[in-house]
Amino acid sequence: MARASQKTYESIKNLILDNTYGPGAKLSEEDLATAVGVSRTPVREALRRLHAEGLIDWEANRGATVAAWSDQDLEEIFELRALLEGYGAELAASRITPEETAQLRELSAQMERHAANRDADRIAVCNAEFHAIILRAGRNRRLSALLGAVVQTPLVNRTFRRYDEAAMARSMAHHRELIDAFEAGDRAWAGSVMRAHILAARATLGIT
Repeated sequence: MARASQKTYESIKNLILDNTYGPGAKLSEEDLATAVGVSRTPVREALRRLHAEGLIDWEANRGATVAAWSDQDLEEIFELRALLEGYGAELAASRITPEETAQLRELSAQMERHAANRDADRIAVCNAEFHAIILRAGRNRRLSALLGAVVQTPLVNRTFRRYDEAAMARSMAHHRELIDAFEAGDRAWAGSVMRAHILAARATLGIT
């Protein structure tokens, strides 16, 4: 039963994170049970967990809906990301391995190829792995847990779709400069570039 509940939770979470159910979408227990192929009991438990994580809203008269973000929510998310990921980049600068740096270079190259084709969804996938490698390279599990509650994949996807050519070029340049900072082992440089990277993404959403 525990394994079925975990699988149901992961399946529904993925449906939200890949934007199958976008912000504001109503989540019917019956529809989700059919989509995942389980009874409504593990679906109900999964929705409780997702509500606790902030991925869904739950109101007595409306039921469950995918969480949307107000301007204040967005501002808070990006400010926290700038602080936490900036610190994570500082840690990574002194702990990252050559293998991890090589992975970042490959992902950076992939993102630039996808940028040339304006493929925002593939950029977002590569970008998520790029940032995940940096976070892992910091070797700080508590920081990973904190960021897991802050970074929302649909929001990242939405940001990339709003990039114009100049914003996309700036983002790609930040990736290259981060790698340079890691190879130099310069914590201050890496932290400052990551913070600029996150705040530049915030600006694309019109948040100041």
